[in-house]
Amino acid sequence: MVLKFGSGLKETFMKIAHMGKVDKEAVETIVRDVQRVLLQSDVNVALVSELSARIRKHMLEDKPPAGMTLRELFLKSLYDELVGLLGKEKAAMQLKRQRILLIGLFGSGKTTTAAKLGRWFKVRGLSVGLVACDVHRPAAQDQLRQLGQKLGIPVYSDGMGAEGIAKAALSAKEDVLIFDSAGRDALDGELANELKAMAKTIKPDETLLVMPADMGQDARRQSEEFSRLVGITGLIVTKMDGTAKGGGVLASASVTSAKVRFIGVGEKVEDFEEYDPNRFFSRLVGYGDIEGLLEKAKEAGFDEAKAKEVLEGEFTLEDFIEQTKAMKKMGSLSKVAEMIPGMGAMRLPAGQLEVQQEKMERWQHIISSMTKAERKDPELINAPRVKRIAKGSGTAEHDVREMLKYYKNVKKIVKVTKGGKAFRRGPLAKLAKQMGLKM
Repeated sequence: MVLKFGSGLKETFMKIAHMGKVDKEAVETIVRDVQRVLLQSDVNVALVSELSARIRKHMLEDKPPAGMTLRELFLKSLYDELVGLLGKEKAAMQLKRQRILLIGLFGSGKTTTAAKLGRWFKVRGLSVGLVACDVHRPAAQDQLRQLGQKLGIPVYSDGMGAEGIAKAALSAKEDVLIFDSAGRDALDGELANELKAMAKTIKPDETLLVMPADMGQDARRQSEEFSRLVGITGLIVTKMDGTAKGGGVLASASVTSAKVRFIGVGEKVEDFEEYDPNRFFSRLVGYGDIEGLLEKAKEAGFDEAKAKEVLEGEFTLEDFIEQTKAMKKMGSLSKVAEMIPGMGAMRLPAGQLEVQQEKMERWQHIISSMTKAERKDPELINAPRVKRIAKGSGTAEHDVREMLKYYKNVKKIVKVTKGGKAFRRGPLAKLAKQMGLKM
């Protein structure tokens, strides 16, 4: 899993941070650790060898710039090299009127990805239409219709055959048209001819190859084959949450002409994000991703003015329930925690965040059972009121008391950290600044 890829590298970075001295022996130890993690993640042997040589050169020949220790140079050099291995820079998707053709082999997740991509454009203010051109896989069109209905996105499927459906949809008025296509177990002649015909009809602005993370090193060969066929402009990597080869597919894709645009990090439609190698790797090793966190918060509908009040200490139970509802839309707590600087490096007990998420569900019912006065001033809640609230919410009295205790602790933390300013000082902030990360 990408989790193992990330946890292995995270441990390596922590090992460097706690080194007593950085000498040739220490460098070799870290290089071996990195090699093991990358090879286990199916990264190409030649790429691993080249990266190892560059790290040795940086550490044994380069001198730290003014104001940077040898340990910090080691961290920065390793960080930069690994980011480079995974893609160097972001290949941004343009927010404009366009036609997008999704292609790929059978089982790559094209249909679900079409819906995820549609949602991504929709939350950014563009109208979207999905075009169901997979006429070979049973229920593919029904699946896309169901996803479109859930997202409030129209799905076009009128016409005879894939090319006919594509042609009929071209008159649609939406800003962005996303064309789903059929796949095969391998790139055969039938699939090649169908994709060529569709591309000729659609004249897509973007042709995105969808490939699963378990493709590993084969990603390069596949992308080159499809590129020769229809000229792909970018890649979407799916199933990044459940394969040991996640690092391999990203590393392999990074050396192709078409760069990774998006990654799928879960089964839900919101588990989809633009691929930024720097931000992705920052999360992976525990340095967080503030920009990604803010993007998710915006998508989830967090009220910026209210958030500012909360960070300044005006934090009532009404705010608490509204923020927890919005947080649910951001995805699982474990994914959100990865984006918070420092949180990703913490070794939390297995399942702790999942348990916390279940508690938050109960807490919403508890707060909903309170009076407006109680939500504004929790100090009013005495023993009889606790009993009434527990009965009204279908929970136990100790659940009500636990929620109140948690709320008070969160309010205290917000006050002490002064709206998160405490996270922007100290060694972590200094290192992040040197790496060009925002905290």
